[in-house]
Amino acid sequence: MTDAKTNTFRTGDPRLQWLFLDLNSYFASVEQELRPELRDRPLAVVPVMADTTCCIAASYEAKRYGVRTGTQVGDAKRLCPGILLVEARHELYVDYHHRVVEAVESCLPVTSVMSIDEMACRLMGREQPLLAALELAREVKAAVRHNVGNTLRCSVGLATNRYLSKVASDMEKPDGLVALTPDVLHDALLALTPRDLPGVGARMEKRLQQSGIHTMAQLLALDREQMHTAWGGIGGDKLWHWLRGDDFGDGELEYQKSIGHSHVLPPELRTSEGAYAVANKLLHKAAMRLRKANLWAANMTLTIRFSVGSAAAKSKHTSGIHQEPWAQSCPLLECQDNQTLVEGLQHLWGQSPATLAHKKPFFVGVTLGNLVPDHLHTLSLFSGLEEEGKRTRLSTTMDRVNYKYGTNTLCFASMLLAGAAAPTRIAFSSIPELF
Repeated sequence: MTDAKTNTFRTGDPRLQWLFLDLNSYFASVEQELRPELRDRPLAVVPVMADTTCCIAASYEAKRYGVRTGTQVGDAKRLCPGILLVEARHELYVDYHHRVVEAVESCLPVTSVMSIDEMACRLMGREQPLLAALELAREVKAAVRHNVGNTLRCSVGLATNRYLSKVASDMEKPDGLVALTPDVLHDALLALTPRDLPGVGARMEKRLQQSGIHTMAQLLALDREQMHTAWGGIGGDKLWHWLRGDDFGDGELEYQKSIGHSHVLPPELRTSEGAYAVANKLLHKAAMRLRKANLWAANMTLTIRFSVGSAAAKSKHTSGIHQEPWAQSCPLLECQDNQTLVEGLQHLWGQSPATLAHKKPFFVGVTLGNLVPDHLHTLSLFSGLEEEGKRTRLSTTMDRVNYKYGTNTLCFASMLLAGAAAPTRIAFSSIPELF
């Protein structure tokens, strides 16, 4: 509350440290902004026009029929007859992302861009009292509508730490505004389920249930040591603090823990040679992102899915192809240069199955994991500073040329067969300005 005479905030007012903005149905909203004929109609954004692919975004009009991100297009058509399909235009979504950041920064600085449709802002000083924070949130929402597009809606969450501000932004969609102040925090969290919390996916939910935790009440009743055990590491300690409103350890999450790309192969590349070329191209793209983020990889995982007959299939891919998946990981000396990474890929590829039953790869994926930032990077005792420097300089020189003239201007010959395959797609956790 404010004092009308002094226009200052009373010391007893709840104070909030974070504002989190989540754009609602972002890709679909951009399409509806650019094409008025799509507004107020069920719409799904798809990577390609095929019933076997999945929706990568759905408008709220489509969500009312049960269509969600990840819904197979054939299923979306059954759930919502007459649904409009639009092929993704990623360069536009990146452009609009930057417009949104500019609109938000007309109100307050953006502290962290979490993904292409999410960003967090730290509140300072006079921005922190509840009424001031709420007014600022309304200004942010209005700036996005007026400066970027009237069809773009966002949900804003306010809380004492970034994690809870993300939770708050998910509690009211679309176009919501929720403040989790300390006095309402416990009761508000009790109304959720553990699966509603960021970081609790199917695997973590199963782990929690195996520990006897099925409800938020049970989760909130754990002490810090119990949370550490249930979560399986220091993430549990952080969560224990975050759920109590502490602004604790947030900076440790500022860098990604993995970077990867995957691709369903076109029919002409469903051979060992074609799949290897595409894997090299995916690795090339991941390595460029790794260096741009000033990260170093200590692990690599190669995933291949083989097309097999229905009798031999272990599962069915979302495209409908009967598959036998294979994956293998290997440790790396902390690196970020293409030469070392390609050597790792060659090592993993040599371990992939080569029997007659594994002659039709249709999917490949490459993931760089166990990432560490520059300031935590440990110099290899085996290669030394001079050798590491040579490899890094070569890779950064390639990056400068590729940034200026196109991603594949300079590349290893092993990826040439891939041609135009594996085009750039936007992962929700990154905004590829250069690809």
